[in-house]
Amino acid sequence: MAFMPISRRTSRAARFLGVAAASTAIALGASGNAFACNINEFSAEAKCDGTQGVITVTDIDKSGVEATVSVFLESNGADEKKIGEQTVKGSADGTTITFNEDWKPNAEYRIHVVALPYIKGKDITPNLTTPATACKTEDTPTPTPTPTPTPSDSASTPAEDTPTPTPSESDSTAPATVESNAPSPATGDSNLAETGANSNTGLIAGIAGALVVVGGGAVFFGMRRRGASSNR
Repeated sequence: MAFMPISRRTSRAARFLGVAAASTAIALGASGNAFACNINEFSAEAKCDGTQGVITVTDIDKSGVEATVSVFLESNGADEKKIGEQTVKGSADGTTITFNEDWKPNAEYRIHVVALPYIKGKDITPNLTTPATACKTEDTPTPTPTPTPTPSDSASTPAEDTPTPTPSESDSTAPATVESNAPSPATGDSNLAETGANSNTGLIAGIAGALVVVGGGAVFFGMRRRGASSNR
């Protein structure tokens, strides 16, 4: 069988078709990888559901590839314990799964994702760090208010004055005797101090009167005698 020689024009056309087919295959492959499940389509967050702490993982994979998500509590760069494991199928709007975990402030968690054949086991980076404030705070005791005292009847009404008892004569103290610098009267003059007179007052007055009369008479007679002598 004889082969017809391929013209140069035909060879160029065939080469062009081959390049175009290869380009299309590469583009389709790249497009397929672009829509495949990717670790960057997963995100995690520590939140509070009321007073209970939770960790949520959201998958925005549009292809809907089923993925297995595992959550681990970290301590000093190693897994301390496994919190839980769930499966999720992503969506354009995002699909969220929740892990109940009463996390502590500033705790660290590692989220591991497996979505075959695209993700063969990768962690969401960086690791999840919880907020600095816990969901449930300790109850602070409320101080008991001090009741305001209500004024009583006795406080509002003044009490009646209680009369002060008058001390009796027997209980009273006699006034102290005040000493005097005046000389004490003689014993014999006590009657004069009491009555103002003595039993000898009349006699003394009579004698004094007689002496006055006698003296007056003596003066009278003396003056007469002097007059008679001068007349001679």
